[in-house]
Amino acid sequence: MAVLDELVNQIEDKTLRDRIAVEVNKLAKQKKFGLVFEEHLPECTPLWDIPVKKGGKVALKSGQVSDFYTVLKIEGRIATCLNKDKSVTADFPVDELVSVAEFGEPIYPYLKPLDSVCNAPDSDLWHTLIEADNYHALQLLEYLYAGKVDCIYIDPPYNTGAKDWKYNNDYVDNSDQYRHSKWLSFMQRRLKLAKKLLCPKDGVLIVTIDEKEFLHLGCLLEEMFPEAYIQMVTIVINPKGSTRGRFSRVEEYAFYVFMPDAYVSGASDPMLGEMVEQTEGNQPRWKGLLRSGMGSRREDSPNLFYPILIDQEKGLIIRAEKAIPMGVEPDYKEKIDGYSVAWPIRNDGSAGRWMLSTETFNSMLEKGYITLGRYDERRGTWGFGYLSRKYQEQIETGELEIVGRTENGQSVIVEFRSEQERQVKTVWHRTRHDAGAYGSDLVSSVIGRSRAFSYPKSLYAEVDSISMVTRNKPDALILDFFAGSGTTLHAVNLMNQEDGGHRRCIIVTNNEVSDADAQNMTRRGLKPGDEEWEELGIARYVTWPRTVCSIEGHDVNGQPLRGNYLGSDRPMADGFEANAVFFKLGFLDKDEVALGKQFKEMLPTLWMKAGAVGKCPIISEDMPEMLILPENKFAVLVDEKQYMEFVEALDKHPEIETVYIITDSEAGYLDMIAGLNVKESYQLYRDYLDNFRINAARR
Repeated sequence: MAVLDELVNQIEDKTLRDRIAVEVNKLAKQKKFGLVFEEHLPECTPLWDIPVKKGGKVALKSGQVSDFYTVLKIEGRIATCLNKDKSVTADFPVDELVSVAEFGEPIYPYLKPLDSVCNAPDSDLWHTLIEADNYHALQLLEYLYAGKVDCIYIDPPYNTGAKDWKYNNDYVDNSDQYRHSKWLSFMQRRLKLAKKLLCPKDGVLIVTIDEKEFLHLGCLLEEMFPEAYIQMVTIVINPKGSTRGRFSRVEEYAFYVFMPDAYVSGASDPMLGEMVEQTEGNQPRWKGLLRSGMGSRREDSPNLFYPILIDQEKGLIIRAEKAIPMGVEPDYKEKIDGYSVAWPIRNDGSAGRWMLSTETFNSMLEKGYITLGRYDERRGTWGFGYLSRKYQEQIETGELEIVGRTENGQSVIVEFRSEQERQVKTVWHRTRHDAGAYGSDLVSSVIGRSRAFSYPKSLYAEVDSISMVTRNKPDALILDFFAGSGTTLHAVNLMNQEDGGHRRCIIVTNNEVSDADAQNMTRRGLKPGDEEWEELGIARYVTWPRTVCSIEGHDVNGQPLRGNYLGSDRPMADGFEANAVFFKLGFLDKDEVALGKQFKEMLPTLWMKAGAVGKCPIISEDMPEMLILPENKFAVLVDEKQYMEFVEALDKHPEIETVYIITDSEAGYLDMIAGLNVKESYQLYRDYLDNFRINAARR
């Protein structure tokens, strides 16, 4: 380059010299190594809330969103339009058109409430589902939570060539020579925004992928996150295998992008092989003796229905008796040989079964491998724990060491010898990660619709993936902008239930209908945007129903969910103590926002920016002079003349942490916030409008 610079400087014509210097600099910036791909601009998005008007960009509802026109005039209900090449004009009924925006154009998003579920009225924790194109949803989330997201988990389209994703509303398949380039361009734009959302200090991005794009994705992540530490984990998700070529593939991959101070948090399970459950410190977790889930009824294993004698005064297990034959109903309250008796009673009060036979139980009791748990008043029986066969083998091999006995001397205390053995490995092989049993089948059972969604993640694979980096962050903010069937929100609820956490989840998915449904409805004359069309989209047909059903503990038909969550005795029918709200992303007219005409539409956005605390507030059409919302921890001053009354109201509610002040005067805004004792304050609508105008210009 030094030689080139010297030669350029010898050019006497200054204009020519400057022009050549510019072009040489461009060449110098071109990459010689790494990824090279087309930008594939623009991506386009339909703006269903923006009316078709003169000068606007539009597309046919029944056509490709990238084939847009400019509206020249509207007479009656007919719009005269000029195509994007400016070569052809055509007339279309206004009802057949939708406004569109190209990538890079400023848009002004808002959140339209569609539904909510509240199963924890005393909790101020609310999750969020946003129905939207994820790029524009990320633009809104950047305004709301830049640098505040602890963990981003995404499962993007794998670009298999089998029409598994769309670019500009058109399927990308094997025949598209730019398939990989389009995918990279698509991912790069979204990852740029995701990086702005991620906590720069200790946030973690998790991206799952298969063999089709993992090499490209790895290079892209290295280019975009040079400051991060990146590792790839291999996860066995289909033990039966999927034959796509010469080998039967059983795995997929997860890239972990650790920002500088992020680490695997408090993990004590290597993940290579079946569950190595552990309690606090260096001890394994004892397995529950009562069978749960499938095959847990008495009649499923009659030989495992037997009484266990308890010396209640000394807190000792005496022995297990022989099994009671089917057809014989014992007196559950009657003592045997003067001892209290424990029976395998399930959570619903019905007869269940133990995990061990009488002979095995008594043999393990002699060795100290059985422990007595607490008495359960509701079930009228005791809990028991035992060391699994794996742990017994580890005692024999020396991996586990008996370091003592419990206070009553009946049960052993064991610890792992080596901390290194418990560090998480980069290959995960777990039955619970099976995407068939704990993905497709689980989703179908939860929402009561067979095969409702293709290739959902295993619920427990996501629990394990996310907990690796948020186990020590009980208040983490978690985002998934390729939400699909909603597994991430389900997983976060399960994590919170298991450890008492208060993690909040935001998930984003489009409302795309299946190809078969789209073809069927098109034949019937329906188009995207029609109510019947939208009701069959993934967000409304799968993601939201799954969210509601998993929280409330029933399927879409109102039937209680069957079975227990793996690793616990918690019935799925118990649901979760959680709340969630369902929004659709819409777009506002910037002029009407500036005039304050769309305050009602803006309110959910303000609620989310203030932390989504409490139920999302709703107001009537009338503009209030101020809004004081202590249950949501924010307040809005609409009329500057009411400033003193506003201050007095805030003094009565010190729990308010965020304040929005609507004023055109920046100096006036600065004067007003100087007298307020709050954590965050924002000037409306300037803060909102400037954010999207400036960010669009940067892109």
